[in-house]
Amino acid sequence: YPFPLFVLSSLLPCLWLAVPGRPTPVADAIAPTGSTGWLDHDVMLLHSCDNKSRHIVGAGASFEARKRRVAASIGRPAACSEPGPGSRRVARQGLRQERTRGPSGPYSALRLILEGLRGNRGWLPAWHKAQPEARYEVVIVGAGGHGRATATALAREHGSCDVCALDKGPLGLGNVGRNTTIIRSNYFRPENVRFYDHSLKLWERLEQDLNFNAMVSQRGTLNLFHTEAQRDLFTRRANGMRLLGVDAEALGRAEVKAMVPLIDCDNGRFPVLGGFLQRRGGTVRHDAVAWGYARAASDAGVDIVEHCAVTGIRRGPDGAVTGVETEKGFIAARTVVLCGAGHSSVLADMAGLRLPIETHVLQAFVTESIKPVLDCVVTYGAGHFYVSQSDKGGRVFGGGLDGYNSFAQRGSLPMGEEVAAAGMTLMPGLARLRVLRSWGGGMDMTMDGSPIISKTPVPGLIFNGGWCYGGFK
Repeated sequence: YPFPLFVLSSLLPCLWLAVPGRPTPVADAIAPTGSTGWLDHDVMLLHSCDNKSRHIVGAGASFEARKRRVAASIGRPAACSEPGPGSRRVARQGLRQERTRGPSGPYSALRLILEGLRGNRGWLPAWHKAQPEARYEVVIVGAGGHGRATATALAREHGSCDVCALDKGPLGLGNVGRNTTIIRSNYFRPENVRFYDHSLKLWERLEQDLNFNAMVSQRGTLNLFHTEAQRDLFTRRANGMRLLGVDAEALGRAEVKAMVPLIDCDNGRFPVLGGFLQRRGGTVRHDAVAWGYARAASDAGVDIVEHCAVTGIRRGPDGAVTGVETEKGFIAARTVVLCGAGHSSVLADMAGLRLPIETHVLQAFVTESIKPVLDCVVTYGAGHFYVSQSDKGGRVFGGGLDGYNSFAQRGSLPMGEEVAAAGMTLMPGLARLRVLRSWGGGMDMTMDGSPIISKTPVPGLIFNGGWCYGGFK
């Protein structure tokens, strides 16, 4: 019945527009000149406490007045609407409720169709670009993947609305947008296997949790071995994963060749004897993860502040953290969380804390787009080389760390040559492709390769870092 369905889908937006008292999107026409986000609009849509009627806070109202009206609308005492930490929490809770239920609404296929029929007039920015306030309960330094995930968890699961995440540049240009997108839990030590398999389970439901297409693709991760000693080591590794309830399959040489015909199993330098496969491993779109968490954190009431580098961490007479110095001024906070990835040691040094972390550059490459020829992630056991094919068709590959400490976001030519040589040995067909671009990211490397998520000797300072490399964690 295609024609009746077409007529019905065409009439639904018109009927929705005609409903009295419907939510009115904040149009660009009424936004002030230079507005950068949802909070900057002159007109704000707020829910009343009974969630039946809505009130408009008009242009010219001060932020304190808006906070008092939000407090009244969600039924909080008048005392909480006065300036101070209580009023900020109340205001953010009201704004969080509005962002969750507001005009932008959840993403869905039906919503996409309806917005297309009505001229896409109902979309709002996925997240608001906030300016920092003078004080927060929690300030997160580094609004990358871990920073935004931490902020989202604080707001959603712990009810902490007074949270700010600071980033020194635009969202998504740090390590969260520079990794090679591999997700896996095929580690050796039992502690790491359990930890990263829990992470893999979180990846599996990330899109439902964020209501955002993160392009999670569990295409499988294949680790190759080239000697009998490696066969024994990889067999032990796979068996250890199975004992912990994590999937792992041993593959022989013929099975590897059937799965990835491009692999040269008979190369004279490092012949491929087999491999082990984790089918739940795969890739996820790094940019989509950055955008999805930014939207979720903003909807939960978190202020995400871009282009706001931290220049110092202030401590009180008792040694406890009192806030951070930034390019936009001092921001007071009871708790400061460091999620600076490759700049972790620099940030910790601002608080007088020395970390057992070194920063090295890890570079990656992408080729021109070709037709699908590689439907899994392949890692090379004879050298540090890994390769996958993106949804756009490019081969994404990389290798090991540069051997010197650096904060640069670019790699070196010797390591590029080593990665290219390993790729040519494993897949000679790579020689026919042109490399379009390369980039680097600062890896916060711990001495034992395990991350640190902990309180620190500095009161009020929490550290999240040392994630090293070897996967999108």
